[in-house]
Amino acid sequence: MSGSGARPAAYGVMPADTTEDVRARGAGVSRQVAVLPVGSYEQHGPYLPLATDTLVACAVAREIAAAYPVHLLPPVTLACSHEHAAWPGTVSISSVTLHAVVRDIADSLRRSGVESLVVVNGHGGNYVLGNVVQEASARGERMALYPAAEDWEEARKRAGVETSLLTDMHAGEIEASLLLHAHPEFLRPGHESADFTADDRRHLLTTGMSAYTESGVIGRPSLASAEKGKGLLAALVENFEPYFRLLTSPEAPTAPRG
Repeated sequence: MSGSGARPAAYGVMPADTTEDVRARGAGVSRQVAVLPVGSYEQHGPYLPLATDTLVACAVAREIAAAYPVHLLPPVTLACSHEHAAWPGTVSISSVTLHAVVRDIADSLRRSGVESLVVVNGHGGNYVLGNVVQEASARGERMALYPAAEDWEEARKRAGVETSLLTDMHAGEIEASLLLHAHPEFLRPGHESADFTADDRRHLLTTGMSAYTESGVIGRPSLASAEKGKGLLAALVENFEPYFRLLTSPEAPTAPRG
């Protein structure tokens, strides 16, 4: 929700707030929370765009901002995609750089009175984001990483996604469904016949994705639908509620029950 109630929190993938919207929203909550989408720029097979993970993170963050009084930030669009380096178009930054960028953003927010930051991660290879949140929490700062694997699993079941999280690794049923719902204009033909599975990926960090797939796809995108994408987002918005309670609690954060 926007601070004035007259405009949406985001247009496309970018926030549409004015400074007055931010001021008004901040005046109505006990603790201010910002939401930062973090994606990537990496291959997603021949039918999904390089910016898929950023579009997914933005879609989740945008829906959260429409349902909760949080400040929606613009996305971090380049991240840690080193495992996809064998495909043209993929661009990565180091984990050290991503760590520094997120920490700098959190520091800047606190200087302006926003104490809590939620990092909405759209790329599984951004492992360092977990460390960022752990270290911030150890310093007494309020930060969370969303969605957790448990949130994705609950959303998958509720939306009727058939592929397991293990099998649906990249450019599969979940990502194709989310784009079919949120950004169908970016999805090119071909996902209907691109299924490829490789559940045993124990050497992924050493060999990269190219050791497991020629197309860049690991999953079953043929099962994707816009209805499933809509259901995934709805479930993720609902699952965010305990995170919001945790970060806005007047006491020190403790895990919410239920």
